[in-house]
Amino acid sequence: MSKFWSPLVKSLVPYVPGEQPKMANLVKLNTNENPFGPSPKVIEAIQSELSDSLRLYPDPEGESLRQTIAGYHNVKPEQVFLGNGSDEVLAHIFYALFQHGQPVLFPDVTYSFYPVYCGLYNIEGKTVPLTDSFEINPEDYKQPNGGIIFPNPNAPTGRYLGLEHVEAILQANSERVVVVDEAYIDFGGESSIKLVDQYPNLLVCQTLSKARSLAGLRVGFAIGHPDLIDALNRVKDSFNSYPLDRLAQAGAKAAYEDEAWFQKSCNGVISERERVTEALEGLNFEVLPSMANFVFARHKEKSGDSLSKALREQGIIVRHFNKPRISEFLRITIGTPVQNDALITGLKTL
Repeated sequence: MSKFWSPLVKSLVPYVPGEQPKMANLVKLNTNENPFGPSPKVIEAIQSELSDSLRLYPDPEGESLRQTIAGYHNVKPEQVFLGNGSDEVLAHIFYALFQHGQPVLFPDVTYSFYPVYCGLYNIEGKTVPLTDSFEINPEDYKQPNGGIIFPNPNAPTGRYLGLEHVEAILQANSERVVVVDEAYIDFGGESSIKLVDQYPNLLVCQTLSKARSLAGLRVGFAIGHPDLIDALNRVKDSFNSYPLDRLAQAGAKAAYEDEAWFQKSCNGVISERERVTEALEGLNFEVLPSMANFVFARHKEKSGDSLSKALREQGIIVRHFNKPRISEFLRITIGTPVQNDALITGLKTL
């Protein structure tokens, strides 16, 4: 801690990203990256941008990409906001749309960046406990608030909330913004984007890091009523008018234009998720129902911490959260069939 730090910085507790270890022959199942890689068309599109045009600023509005995303999701371009990864989009949402004076509500077991944003922007946050089966209960969100945010499917649990329950939350909070964070929606759930024209208080956030295999490119977006998007643009243009570079915009657009690759990738993850779940259950694990590209599981006898450490000794990295309610769980990213075989074999030896 330095004497030159501001009082805000002294009080911040930053988000801790998943470990990116540099180990040879590592089976890396800790950060929910897609195991199957991006579409070859993405690589071609990025390579086509590697020219003298890099001396020019990118389109600050990302017009072409916004049109592509809008067309894909059957909304208007003015309903789409782009950001440098969904984390930046979420940061702008907290600053632009959540109200002070009442707490922002989010689950007690959820994406750990939410309380970080509350600390950064001096917003009060209030955790709403998941049920005993780690589900979101819409009735629990019928209380005074300055806004609501939750992932769907939730992370790290992987559990999905049906659209009828999302609507119940929206209807009970018509005077506040409700943000549905859909980083993992393409692995089996139904997107709330279809509800944005019915509910002007709904904002849906997505990323290209997971299902479209572009975690290294950093592209996220939000879809909602144009008034909500305008608020986000006002914050964005007061912070960084060029959040997406030329390579990111070109690659993201190409990813959306290769639907066959996208579907093949998602189906591959879903198939392997089912296989891993069955294998874990056969090894005496309780596995929560998952609609994400990971599973959340705890062994009925061995601790999550001991299993995580033992797997690491075999060169297999999974995510363990030493936090209340979930300290016995492991969050295991679905990898390639070979990686998943290594995980299952490693667990059998334990």
